[in-house]
Amino acid sequence: MTAGPIVRAGTLVLIGGACSAEGDALGAFIQLASGAGSGPIVGITAASQMVRESANRWEEDFKSAGAGDVVFPIIETRADACNRDTARLIGESRGVFLGGGNQVKLITTLSGTPVGNAVWEHYLHGGVVCGTSAGAAAVTELTLAGNEMDEDGNLVEQYVGPGLGLLEFQTLIDTHFSQRRRLYRLFVAIAEYPHIMGLGIDEDTAMIVKGEVGTVVGKGGVTFVDGRTVQFDNAEEVTKGRQLTLSSLRVGMIGTGYTFNLRERELEALLD
Repeated sequence: MTAGPIVRAGTLVLIGGACSAEGDALGAFIQLASGAGSGPIVGITAASQMVRESANRWEEDFKSAGAGDVVFPIIETRADACNRDTARLIGESRGVFLGGGNQVKLITTLSGTPVGNAVWEHYLHGGVVCGTSAGAAAVTELTLAGNEMDEDGNLVEQYVGPGLGLLEFQTLIDTHFSQRRRLYRLFVAIAEYPHIMGLGIDEDTAMIVKGEVGTVVGKGGVTFVDGRTVQFDNAEEVTKGRQLTLSSLRVGMIGTGYTFNLRERELEALLD
């Protein structure tokens, strides 16, 4: 007997980074978590290069936002992510928050550990998981990083690899999208993986995903890039220094208050 698909009963709040304590994006997560049980919100800052400093800053932001009981266990290494008391805390939480930094670092720290498994189980059984910046980029089945200049002006090679796997529908997430002009980066990634859909989320903006439907809240919007219609691309040649060439790429924007069907890759208003 073949097992059916895994049903993810939880809710994802995917924030494009730089969220304010008083903004609608973070506020949406806090509101959803407030009705999800009596445990604390558990925050994870493992994506950051300065885990403890980041945890302290986020604790202050959540306090300013009136979030109630929030706990940030320090997870700097995979050994920390194997702490079963922390995993148990996540299981008893009313929401999990994944902070920003480096999504590859976050994934390699959590994947296959008791804490990483606890985040998955929390979401699988109806919990609320919020990620901002790298925390949002990491929750997909595939994650995107690189293909932009680092602080020293050197081009970082594009990376597309395994994510934490919470969000399905063959989707990549890019963050700080309009502010850091990352449309070209997403074009390159989708040209290389045309079956994937890219979601570019602006700063202080969230897509709230329940089931197959995402709703946009906050200051900006979400750009979607669907490569299934592409008729020509030279993605393999771009790594050799040539400019990207694409034909028939499907691109759209989702504004605040609108809902988007991730399975159908279309606005809900057009599917009624």
